[in-house]
Amino acid sequence: MSWTLKSAKPPVVVDTTLRDGSHAHRHQYTEAEVRAIAKALDEAGVYAIEVAHGDGLGGSSIQYGFSRVDEMRLIRAARESVARAKVAALLLPGIGTRKELKEAVEAGIGMVRIATQCTEADISEQHFGMAKEMGLEAVGFLMMAHMRPPEFLAEQALLMESYGADVVYIVDSAGAMLPQDAYARVRALKEALSRAKVGFHAHNNLGLAMGNTLAALEAGADWVDATLRGYGAGAGNAPLEVLAAVLDKAGLNPGLDVFKLLDAAEYVLGPIQHFQPFPDRDAVAIGYAGVYSTFLLHAKRIGKELGVDPLAILLELGRRQAVAGQEDWILRVALELKEKEAGALAD
Repeated sequence: MSWTLKSAKPPVVVDTTLRDGSHAHRHQYTEAEVRAIAKALDEAGVYAIEVAHGDGLGGSSIQYGFSRVDEMRLIRAARESVARAKVAALLLPGIGTRKELKEAVEAGIGMVRIATQCTEADISEQHFGMAKEMGLEAVGFLMMAHMRPPEFLAEQALLMESYGADVVYIVDSAGAMLPQDAYARVRALKEALSRAKVGFHAHNNLGLAMGNTLAALEAGADWVDATLRGYGAGAGNAPLEVLAAVLDKAGLNPGLDVFKLLDAAEYVLGPIQHFQPFPDRDAVAIGYAGVYSTFLLHAKRIGKELGVDPLAILLELGRRQAVAGQEDWILRVALELKEKEAGALAD
């Protein structure tokens, strides 16, 4: 595999600070914060800005965590703050419905990103149909893509393309991929799809978000995601301001203003961050175990409440191949581990 990036081209860059970053922000974004971030991103030249609860439209709930502000108000605030960028939202079938999608269109989105587990593309057909009926740019997300080989993912991507997807993403939800994994999966989609573009969404649990994004670009990725300061679930995402600088140095800048993004990261997001995601002990465990990145904060909270090591919880979830939508397993696993520990002490 070449690392020259000679075959790469300037990608479409989507920022997801206001969606994936919602996980790190504990879903507490205010309208003022959304307006400031969206305005800064728009002025810096990103193609689209994703705004939603971290788990997508309809995600504000007791299971996933309640948003401080209704997501439709946040979408509207973003739409009113940009002059050029598209506003996008994420929709997970089974969480978001036609009702939320219609409301999001009315609030101002021009793109929806429809996310399924990488084995379940077939459940997204009606959602892509709704998106195209509503005149939206439609993007498919194959989540937890490290769990299946490239040829299997290509088949799933072909389903999304047949449903109307304009772009299909390889999504490293657990931050579990190595560069060769990202390269092989993106390359498989590029060779299989005849119309849809290919995207890549990285997480940094093994410290490889940037390296994997570059490998994806070398494999032919047309779209890539990033967030300011890597603000996102788990150990975060590829940091947008770093990505912009790297793309510029590589001659692949699609029109991003590097210094405006540096300022946005430092002076707009920096002062309001709840914490800086990085590959700490528990985040690395997520990448190592191959567990969904959004499990991290839940495992830390439940582990603290029950006196169970979050690392043990994450590793057991990985062994059981838990995926998004199975957050209730975190509590179940923690209780089982606590019971097992108590039994061992009794013996």
